[in-house]
Amino acid sequence: MATEERWVGVEDVATHLGVAKDSVYRWIDEKGLPAHRVGRLFRFKLSEIDEWVRHDSQQEAVSKPVGSRNPSRSGKNSSQSKVRAKKKAKDE
Repeated sequence: MATEERWVGVEDVATHLGVAKDSVYRWIDEKGLPAHRVGRLFRFKLSEIDEWVRHDSQQEAVSKPVGSRNPSRSGKNSSQSKVRAKKKAKDE
């Protein structure tokens, strides 16, 4: 007799993927992470999560060339560098 895959909660999915629970909730809303509502709770099958991760990573590989940078993040990094440089100059 085959064992049936059990349903898991948000915390188990976050642990399985190595991310924060907030990321799991955000991915449900923004990226279509497969989740099933049971009352107020979300329940997941880890096999569906693993398939979603594989499919999503394949889509990213196709849509982003290797070595491309995310322009929204590069602006943030450069402004952080400027703040650090100003702080360092002020301390000296």
